[in-house]
Parts: sequence; C-alpha cells; structure tokens
Amino acid sequence: MKLPRDLTGLQLVKNLELLGYLITRQTGSHIRVTTLQGGEHHLTIPAHNPLKIGTLSALLNDIAQHFNLTRDELLSRLF
Repeated sequence: MKLPRDLTGLQLVKNLELLGYLITRQTGSHIRVTTLQGGEHHLTIPAHNPLKIGTLSALLNDIAQHFNLTRDELLSRLF
C-alpha cells in the first residue's frame, strides 16, 4: 500500500487515536503522543502540512514495530 502524500501531522495524530495514542504535550510545532497498549510508547510528530514522506515512513515503521505489525497491516488499519 502506498503512503498518503498529502497527510498532515494533525491528521496522523487523529488517525493514531484508533491505536490508543493520546496527545500528552505539544511544544511549538511538535506533538508528543503516547499509548499504553502493548507497553508504553511515545512518538513525536511534527505538525507540518504535509508531512515529508521520509518522516511519515519512519514514524509508521516505529509504530508497526511497537505493535508487531507489518507496515501494510498498519496502513490498512489507519487509512
């Protein structure tokens, strides 16, 4: 599955709520989200419009690794 090219940081944060992530703080244009599902996991997501593909790819790989999913499985859950 291809990565969305026009996804903003705020849209990604909303989609991550499906996996139990909640906003814990925001400093400037960076949003820190945390989940307790599958153990505690923190992510810092830039609130840029749109997210760069490399940044989005790295974030999704980190999330997929935390939940023991492939990247395609994660993409089908989020989008």
